[in-house]
Amino acid sequence: MLPWGAGMLFLALWQLRVFHWIFSLESYQLPVPSAIAASIQENANMLFRYAMYSGTEMLGGFLIGSLLGALAAAGASFFPTSGRAAVTVLSALNAVPIVALAPIMNNWFGDGIWSRIAVVTVITMAAMAVSLFKGLTSIQPQYSDLLSGLAASRMQFFWKLRLPHALPSLFAGLKINMSTSIIGAIVGEFFIASQGLGYLLSDQIRLANMPLAWSCIVIAAALGIVLYEAVVLAEKRLIPWNRARTDH
Repeated sequence: MLPWGAGMLFLALWQLRVFHWIFSLESYQLPVPSAIAASIQENANMLFRYAMYSGTEMLGGFLIGSLLGALAAAGASFFPTSGRAAVTVLSALNAVPIVALAPIMNNWFGDGIWSRIAVVTVITMAAMAVSLFKGLTSIQPQYSDLLSGLAASRMQFFWKLRLPHALPSLFAGLKINMSTSIIGAIVGEFFIASQGLGYLLSDQIRLANMPLAWSCIVIAAALGIVLYEAVVLAEKRLIPWNRARTDH
């Protein structure tokens, strides 16, 4: 109950304009929750349509980037020394700011949905490769010695030891990617887009329609939370032993 109580207290202080008093903000700068809720209700159809558009960009880039990163990590695990260097180079993509990456992707793929999917793909691929490669290669020596003593092939070594051992790292990468993919999709829409929550957010800020702008933020946050919890649920179902070990 503590998180729910803290959340309700936060909303109550916001509604009562306590934060406005603390930070010297006007109501047009920070709309109260009731104004945001009213804006969501008034523009529900448009917000739903734009949320589905941004969600498609987010999920498309998330799936493609995570798959490419997983394949890169799997390939690198067969050659740990050179593979570690390759994954390190790939991780440098995380250092590229999204605001610099988005115009490049727009130039390459046009102003359609694929440019935002490409942005999300790039920022999720590196995180998955780094996380999964660490899980695939951090094997305890006694397990490696056991399979080596049984004359296991490289593929048997991968499927029977490396991959099961790396499943927690796989889901760690998925959770990181789910959190960052919504950022990539929204920021990508700031540049060249005619739909999506990022486009609507940027447009409404220019028009000083802050309740609708904050509605976009709330919907984007809710979308990200729901999809993140879906990954957490899948993790609990597919690798319950990791949850039991974490709880202890």
